Amino acid sequence: MEKLPDSEANSRYLRARKRVEDIKEFYYHLIVYCLVVPFLVFVNYKTYWEYHWFWFPMAGWGVGLGFHAYNTFVNNGVLGRKWEERKIQELIDKEEERKHWN
Repeated sequence: MEKLPDSEANSRYLRARKRVEDIKEFYYHLIVYCLVVPFLVFVNYKTYWEYHWFWFPMAGWGVGLGFHAYNTFVNNGVLGRKWEERKIQELIDKEEERKHWN
């Protein structure tokens, strides 16, 4: 296995750490959602069950949770992680080329 320069190894470590934090944050978000929604159903049941208002916060929060999941686990869209990596590599290559000609 090749030895990475310290700056590259540090950069990979920081990206991996950020990714772990993002995943951990998503799971906290999911756990809170799974705890609060049943509580809202219970409150709705105890107060006025004729009108099921708990669907609105459940749906809105669920959409937000879906976007959070997309950003955490997929996010390879137009301005996603792969785009960022390509842009960073492009800028590094331009800098190296400029150093080479000077």
